[in-house]
Amino acid sequence: MNVLLSAAFVLCWSSGFIGAKLGAGSASAVTVLMWRFLPLTVVLIAVAVTVTRASWRGLSARDVGRQAVIGALSQSGYLLTVYYAIQLGVSTGTTALIDGVQPLVAGALAGPLLHQFVSRRQWLGLGLGAAGVAVVTLADASAGPGVARWAYAVPFVGMLALVAATFLEGRSPARVAPSVSLTVHCATSTVVFTALAVGTGAARPPAEASFWVAIGWLVALSTFGGYGLYWLILRRSGVTAVNTLMFLMAPVTAVWGALMFDEPFGPRTALGLALGLAAVVIVRRGDRSSGGGRDRPCGPVSVGRGRSGPATGRRPPPAGPRRGRPPAGRPS
Repeated sequence: MNVLLSAAFVLCWSSGFIGAKLGAGSASAVTVLMWRFLPLTVVLIAVAVTVTRASWRGLSARDVGRQAVIGALSQSGYLLTVYYAIQLGVSTGTTALIDGVQPLVAGALAGPLLHQFVSRRQWLGLGLGAAGVAVVTLADASAGPGVARWAYAVPFVGMLALVAATFLEGRSPARVAPSVSLTVHCATSTVVFTALAVGTGAARPPAEASFWVAIGWLVALSTFGGYGLYWLILRRSGVTAVNTLMFLMAPVTAVWGALMFDEPFGPRTALGLALGLAAVVIVRRGDRSSGGGRDRPCGPVSVGRGRSGPATGRRPPPAGPRRGRPPAGRPS
């Protein structure tokens, strides 16, 4: 996987947490999200009609519907919980770390849900990742006594939505171009967030320049950069590559938030982030020692994605033991 592409993805995805903090200072979560996606969707639809029309050929209504569901989970559900948690006072670093354990959670769920083999290393990685989340969350809660304790559960809901989206994308039988999936996802999010904003009386944008700076930040870096690179790397390099990069979001966001917003970053925060990074190192070393590669569904969340997945446009084989190798256990 190209190093520059990976670095750009980490920075762009992390920028979403920072942008959410910027927007929270001038408007509610649904207001920011509505105005983030409304103009963006208009542009994407115009591009789809005039430039990328060929990418839509051959797609059935079922393919588009599946992408709409994926978008509702990976964008609408995920982003709403992230923005709401930050609006409630949860630090950007803590929110990013909770999001970062998504690959480990999905890896553990691959066993009972898909009847796939979950190794001891995967369970150990999940345990370390959970410990890291607990340490950072407790440190954040003690440093910010004005934040309700239940607010720290909100990012977990978004993380589970992203897990579900990744499972669904990994089992998609047809290949969908990144430009198409991004357009469908954003259009779906626009409908969801506009309905929520209008329903709660929060559709009118504030006049402050800081609000529109935050919107521009989120559209350019987080949406085009973050989500575009997420699905591009997922298709080019596989779910394991995305899994590994997702664990870099928390330390990058925590340092970024501390420098930009003076958020707490003490020894316990550093310890929790180190545990999260150790989790992915353990799992990745296990994958490499067992001969993992791009085409082999390795890592905590491959959900059966291999040679016969969306990358080739052919229907993947059913989950379960495969000849010659044990079955393995993944946009953020």
